[in-house]
Amino acid sequence: MEFLSRTQVIVAFAALGLAFYVLDLVRRRRLSEEYSLLWVVASGTIAVLGFWTPMLRFITRALGMLFESSTVFASGLGFATAMLLHLSIKMSRLSQENQMLARELALLRSELENPARRGATAPGAEAE
Repeated sequence: MEFLSRTQVIVAFAALGLAFYVLDLVRRRRLSEEYSLLWVVASGTIAVLGFWTPMLRFITRALGMLFESSTVFASGLGFATAMLLHLSIKMSRLSQENQMLARELALLRSELENPARRGATAPGAEAE
């Protein structure tokens, strides 16, 4: 078995702790299952790479990096970038839906406040 550095052990246990924390957040319904899967997979991957030194070295060499810590850091940076992009897309869609709902609400309020616009005749007016 390969020697694990103190940094690898700390990173691996921190990643496992994050995975358990995410699962606890899902259990308490504070985090959606949609996002929990991404977080658990990412933290699980970091934990595996932290405990499995030969695999970490293989990936590091395959990517052309010099240090294993650079591979772990690049993985985290890639995950953070992907999450930010995903959340930006979701936020844009929710903003568009919010604008559409605000328009529909304004139209409904306008119709309720102004019944003559709906085609109803005003009281006392004669129908032709």
